[in-house]
Amino acid sequence: MDGSSSDGSSPFLDRVRSACRRKGYTYRTEKTYLRWIVRYVKHHGTEHPRTFGKPEVRDYLSHLATERNVAASTQNQALNALLFLHLGVLGAEWDEVSDFERAKEPERLPVVLTQAEVGAVLGEMSGPNGLVAHLLYGAGLRLAEALRLRVKDTGFEYEQITVRQGKGKKDRRTLLPGMLEDPLRRQLQKSKSIWLEDQEAGYGAASMPKALARKYPNAATEWGWQYVFPSVRRSEDPRSGDIKRPRSSPSSAGKAVKRAVEEAGITKSASCHTLRHSFATHLLEQGTDIRTVQELLGHQDLRTTQVYTHVLQDGKAGTRSPLYGIE
Repeated sequence: MDGSSSDGSSPFLDRVRSACRRKGYTYRTEKTYLRWIVRYVKHHGTEHPRTFGKPEVRDYLSHLATERNVAASTQNQALNALLFLHLGVLGAEWDEVSDFERAKEPERLPVVLTQAEVGAVLGEMSGPNGLVAHLLYGAGLRLAEALRLRVKDTGFEYEQITVRQGKGKKDRRTLLPGMLEDPLRRQLQKSKSIWLEDQEAGYGAASMPKALARKYPNAATEWGWQYVFPSVRRSEDPRSGDIKRPRSSPSSAGKAVKRAVEEAGITKSASCHTLRHSFATHLLEQGTDIRTVQELLGHQDLRTTQVYTHVLQDGKAGTRSPLYGIE
């Protein structure tokens, strides 16, 4: 690929990186797309992908399904990366790919905890990771959404959280249980102290989406744009090379939830995402309209939400977070 080096850099891969950044993709998405593109090219013998077309894409996607036995979501991730490569980077004139072997969707329901089990897990947690877990269940957030939460998106007055650029690149609003106001305000105080210390040390600028950084050049140093859950240490931004304080690590929250599940004596295979599954299921069980649940979760397709349809009743006015059912 145009003289790819040992560190994964090459003129071609740099083109892919630049295209990702022009589109405003997150660094995580950029890395994911690069991995799939490199695998795709190597699968076809390291020829330059400009020589590839739909047949090569179909062949690789079918290979993932029939020989690698990947999940449908994994195959779809690869498809998105390859479409981005051919359409967004190489300028292909075709629009989609079909007629490849599809990976099968797993026929299993998500793991869901009872409210008593959720209460037991949350009762074993404290500190920032405990608050993150409460938001996963109380607001139905994905872990990445909770950790990307900015100060300005916490709406105490209306008991709402604004999720920016969630899955599908869409903003949405979800519930902020009033019972979390005090612990969230305490977390904001801690975060502000860290931010002020960073400013005194000559840092204190948050990572910003590229388009917003251009539009609001001073926003990165404003309090409202700081992360609610900052990392315990500063580090080099992999894109700009600047020293910044990123958001807290997902692995830290994941390990804390796993540990709490074990300490609560729960044998189900529960994780951070289980708390979001439980949020959706418990809302439906208490009679919340499925369309409302769809909006709170940020699902584009109602069929995704319908997996949680265990017990459906007529929707009730005044949707409340299921966190209020925890004693």
